[in-house]
Amino acid sequence: MQKKFLKNLGLLLFLNLLVKPFWILGVDRQVQNVVGTEEYGLYFTIFNFSYLFYIFLDLGITNFNNRNIAQNNQLLSKHLAGIGTMKLILGILYGIIIFSLGIIWGYKGRELYLLAWVGTNQFLLSLILYVRSNLSGLLLFKTDSFLSVLDRLIMILICGFLLWFNFFKGLFTIEWFVYSQTAAYLITLLIAVIAVINKSGRLRFNWNLPFFILIAKKSLPFALLVLLMSFYNRIDPVLLKKLLPSPLGEEQSGVYAQAFRLLDAGQNFALLFAVLLLPLFSKMIKLKQSVEKLVKLSASLIISGSLIIAISSIFFAHDIMLLMYTINAGETATHFAIRIDQSAIIFKLLMFSFVAISANYIFGTLLTANNNLKELNIVACGGLIINLTLNILLIPYLQSIGSAYASLSTQIFTAILQVIIVIKIFKFRLNYNLIRNFAILIAVLLSAGYLLSEFASFSWEISLFIMLSLGVILSVLLKLLHVREFMAILKNEE
Repeated sequence: MQKKFLKNLGLLLFLNLLVKPFWILGVDRQVQNVVGTEEYGLYFTIFNFSYLFYIFLDLGITNFNNRNIAQNNQLLSKHLAGIGTMKLILGILYGIIIFSLGIIWGYKGRELYLLAWVGTNQFLLSLILYVRSNLSGLLLFKTDSFLSVLDRLIMILICGFLLWFNFFKGLFTIEWFVYSQTAAYLITLLIAVIAVINKSGRLRFNWNLPFFILIAKKSLPFALLVLLMSFYNRIDPVLLKKLLPSPLGEEQSGVYAQAFRLLDAGQNFALLFAVLLLPLFSKMIKLKQSVEKLVKLSASLIISGSLIIAISSIFFAHDIMLLMYTINAGETATHFAIRIDQSAIIFKLLMFSFVAISANYIFGTLLTANNNLKELNIVACGGLIINLTLNILLIPYLQSIGSAYASLSTQIFTAILQVIIVIKIFKFRLNYNLIRNFAILIAVLLSAGYLLSEFASFSWEISLFIMLSLGVILSVLLKLLHVREFMAILKNEE
């Protein structure tokens, strides 16, 4: 079983790392270049507003169903009907919530139109994830892995055709981008449902109120945690549009999106890492095995990688932003330079946020596995208060850069608190060797970055490659990237 798990996890990682970065850095980036910063900023704001309340589409049902179907395959048909009905009801509730709050927040006209389509896409995505949870519960990992990237593959085909073949002769709009997502989600959902029905038989929806209430009660602490984390992770562009006059708010949201796109790509990898660790931590805790070694190995692996990226961004952020984004139609060279400068600063700040986020994925996952949801909710609540306060104070003066500072402060705060809680609950000792090795890595990379950026005669791309390579080699020598030992732990798990 463990061999099968590792094999299919490898397939999942491979497919996601192959397709999703191409989507984020290729198609999604090109859409922003085509429609312009202000237009994409409007979409980015609406998308994040809808994402704030995504938990109302799920309430933890997907995780509950995955675990339950894995333990009781015979309940597939019964639960598919009952939970399927519940998901449709939650979709209606979600629509009412986002539309009501959107109107209260001040959205109107085109903003509400986009919110309707984006909200529909969120609903379709939640259905896909729920249907996929049945497949993974049945251990149909290959089918689930294929479906995990199918929607993005279809979007790449649709948007690629529209963008690169100039089908609309320069008239591509952000609405077409949203429509392509809807089409991709519908096709993926249809294929996923067919795959599940082949295992469950005929599908009949039914109403079972006690069953709905039971699931809602069990998932409430987790749902609250996801809601709080969604707010402090995704509310920045929403506040930018609200606190700044139009069209400056939409433009600054678009500038923020330019840098956030790369953070989003990094988070995809870190999230897959957490998906791997959650069942391992849960099993080791259940068997009363020490998790300290696995925490050290996984933390050193992912944090060292994020540090290499973050420190490199200090020296090459401006070049990376210039490589990724082009001047908008009607935009002056001066305004373009200001936009790139802003996004470069935001990129640096968000990449250091990525270091803290990486730590959160390790220590937060461990606390989740140990069912310390109360502590996590308290931390998340504190993070939300800090994020809102700093955004409100900084946005009027620093605009999108202020939001980046708010995000960095929030992620550092939550990471430090989670580390402290883990040390207290699991009685870990401070690993001074690990701290020393991180300090050496940081010092060497900062020195190398300064020398390469100031004195190297070759291109910045070569300098960046040298710096990244140096970081990886040094991490291996310092035994921060100890992949072989990490894989040995996985293989030894039953």
